[in-house]
Amino acid sequence: QVQLVESGGGLVQAGDSLRLSCAGSGGIYTVAWFRQAPGKEREFVAGVSRSGYIPLIQDSVKGRFTISRDNAKNTVYLQMNTLKPEDTAVYYCAGRSTYGIVVRPAAYDYWGQGTQVTVSS
Repeated sequence: QVQLVESGGGLVQAGDSLRLSCAGSGGIYTVAWFRQAPGKEREFVAGVSRSGYIPLIQDSVKGRFTISRDNAKNTVYLQMNTLKPEDTAVYYCAGRSTYGIVVRPAAYDYWGQGTQVTVSS
């Protein structure tokens, strides 16, 4: 049974950085981060394959967020720099048992419980 556990969220000011961690993801082929703001649909943020090469990053966070994975530590990371108030959301880690980074939430088999990220202006 795969269990994904996110950590690292919090309250920060605009321009600050945070690193989110997703534990339990080492054996999963594809891992992605999604986020969901109040009243909005869940949206894809970034994804990475098991090899860690050629990650996919959403355009709105490209240049500010990076995704990486350490399979030895069974963990995927989302490094978020230069945070903006519009980045405020609950961030979820998701995994799928097949290759291919997909932006549709329904394509993912496993989900963490989410971690809140709040960016104040």
